[in-house]
Amino acid sequence: MVKEGRDRAKIASNIVVKLPTTSDGIRACTTLADEGTLCNMTLCFQAMQAWMAAKAGAFLISPFIGRLDDISTDGMDVIQQIRAIYDNYGFTTKLLAASIRHPKHMLDCALAGADVATVPLSVIDQLLKHPLTDIGLQKFLQDYAKTFGG
Repeated sequence: MVKEGRDRAKIASNIVVKLPTTSDGIRACTTLADEGTLCNMTLCFQAMQAWMAAKAGAFLISPFIGRLDDISTDGMDVIQQIRAIYDNYGFTTKLLAASIRHPKHMLDCALAGADVATVPLSVIDQLLKHPLTDIGLQKFLQDYAKTFGG
């Protein structure tokens, strides 16, 4: 992982190397972060994994909230726990909410203080959709047509 991470980091200054939140991944993160390489620790499923990643110097931590929900665990609990731990310790690791499945995930992540999220286009579309917006736009266009014609 370290060798590949070093190779990928040479591509550009804004490359973020993705590593699994495992023992080997944490060790690789420590080495790469000490060398100035940005690391995203992925496949995080519990708050203490995130704590260890932050201690290792991770730039990003990616808890997969939808996958936790899939196994009858509340993924948002993990987001809230990580945010509290990072705030308590003053960690600068960014909290990236991954595996977003619906608009409620986005709202809850925003309220919990997630820094970043990976969001499917279908969810972004849902975030921008509201029946009162549609009705308001339709009324505005009707009023415009009455006033200005066309």
